[in-house]
Amino acid sequence: MALLLSRQDVQKVLTMADCVAAVEKAFGELARGSAVMPQRAAIKVVGHRGLFLAMPAYIGGEDDALGIKAVTVYPDNPAQHKLPTTLGTLLLCDPATGKVVAIMDAGYLTAVRTGAASGVATKHLARPDAAVCVVFGAGVQARQQLAAVHLVRPLRRVQVLDTVAEARDKFAAEMSAALGVPVASAADAEAAVRGADIVITASSSRTPVFDGRWLRPGAHINNSGSHSPDARELDTETVRRAKYVADHREASLAEAGDLLIPINEGAVTADHIHASLGEIVIGAKPGRTSPEEITLFKSCGLAVQDVATAKAVYAAARARGIGVEVEL
Repeated sequence: MALLLSRQDVQKVLTMADCVAAVEKAFGELARGSAVMPQRAAIKVVGHRGLFLAMPAYIGGEDDALGIKAVTVYPDNPAQHKLPTTLGTLLLCDPATGKVVAIMDAGYLTAVRTGAASGVATKHLARPDAAVCVVFGAGVQARQQLAAVHLVRPLRRVQVLDTVAEARDKFAAEMSAALGVPVASAADAEAAVRGADIVITASSSRTPVFDGRWLRPGAHINNSGSHSPDARELDTETVRRAKYVADHREASLAEAGDLLIPINEGAVTADHIHASLGEIVIGAKPGRTSPEEITLFKSCGLAVQDVATAKAVYAAARARGIGVEVEL
């Protein structure tokens, strides 16, 4: 029997704190070499501005886990179909037998684990006293990014920018209430970035959302919105100025336009990647080394994040009697 978990079931049992812990362990296992994660297979759905991704992973070590996620990214979904941009389904298997033990919605899981990765990065890279944040984007992912950052670096003040004023204002009101922190709509991107300790980019923009010259010394950037070689949220100056930490070096070099475009321009080389995040988690490479250093975390999204999070969801659902048993 396999446990079937809906989006609502996953929402009931998955907390950001648990997800950050699971994802941090997964990054560590990847860096130690005890995880197996092929580069995800991607299919562009021509004519519908869609992307289909298949993401398998096996995590060895203490948290033995095996699974695969099928995920789609359709930027036009919210406006045209009243659906989330990202949809997904995950199969979790028993590593000892290969048997499917759970089938779960992965849309919400993907949003939370992506936010959690930035939480891990912020924990290891942002200044300890970082307390002012600016967010580019006001969608589901921006909410999870902000929640994860606030978990590891309690914020005093947040500003949000989005091209849709209604979405921006709604985000500000809802996240102020959810986090108990003042979140305000911003009209002046330059002033917001110049005053920020942490910059979050979680938009659908395919072109840079701010000027890298605006970044203050000591700033940390979490970049998660762009996910293809020909799109970027960060300009070349931002990448050039920052210590670049990838979720996984190979993923950045395969699909991160934020890095690949500056490389193609000749502004940086592949050696500009300081580390994969897991290397910093396990202490193999240093994170922040000075209060003035600008740090940058590039999130492409990794299958080990999904599988580690799915295992945590499965264990919590079993413990609480949530989900429906199905015979496959």
